[in-house]
Amino acid sequence: MTSIEAGALAPAPTQRKRPIGLLLVAVPVLLVLWLIIWPIISAVIQTLWLPAPDGGRTLSVSSYEFFVSDPYSRANLAITLWTTGVCAVLLLVICLPIALYLRFSNSKIAAYVQGLAIFPMFVPSIILSFAFIRVLGPNGTVDLLLNSVGLPKIKSPYLTPWGPVIGLVWDNIPLTVLILLSGLGNVSNQAIEAARDVGAGRFALLWHIILPRISNSILVAISFAVLGIFSAFTLPYVLGPAAPEMMGPFMQRTFRDLFDPTNAITQAVITFGFCIVFGLFYVRSVAKNRTP
Repeated sequence: MTSIEAGALAPAPTQRKRPIGLLLVAVPVLLVLWLIIWPIISAVIQTLWLPAPDGGRTLSVSSYEFFVSDPYSRANLAITLWTTGVCAVLLLVICLPIALYLRFSNSKIAAYVQGLAIFPMFVPSIILSFAFIRVLGPNGTVDLLLNSVGLPKIKSPYLTPWGPVIGLVWDNIPLTVLILLSGLGNVSNQAIEAARDVGAGRFALLWHIILPRISNSILVAISFAVLGIFSAFTLPYVLGPAAPEMMGPFMQRTFRDLFDPTNAITQAVITFGFCIVFGLFYVRSVAKNRTP
């Protein structure tokens, strides 16, 4: 056999490395299947394969029918969707200007602004809740300051739907700013200068140059925020109203206080159904960026 024939029969370098690559991803894939995919499948089975009156089990959607027909369950889902939507809009309105300032500013103040924007990442949710109550709660710091100058008290957002909104927005600012700032790294200074040379104003730069190049980053940031807010527990539980309540506290109360695991799992499956929609947006965005 000639050397040319031997070289033709030898496997390509990428083919020899393929088993090693598969082994490297096998462990995390198995962990995902074991800790995430299987519990989801098991939860769906438990909510559909219900105990029958004769002692056996039967296929039924009665738990989902109860959720849809129950006004309190629908109200909890509605307040969760409302809170998630309001928080997503506020995060975009607050974090995009901060990220733009940090990307294009050469001032020394930008370092302090970035530090303040990242600071909430290091504050636990329970500490944030306590600080919120002490500052904005009834007879809190704001009320004391207003009373000291003879002004009337404000209506506290504590134990109202706006309580979790304020806490969740503040808690999600760091991650949102970091994702948007990473996306703004794709906007080159040369493109900005070229647009300015042809007379583009700030709004034109933002609308025609910056936003189209960070659209995927905005989608990823909103997806992460929505997934975290929709399933949040601590801040809605401590700062939100008792009724209606967000899905996180609702599931916990149904499982622990009402001793109704079937309906609690049903609520979890419905919550997952809404979250997976935004998760698919994130996966699609990542796959689109990796497509050559």
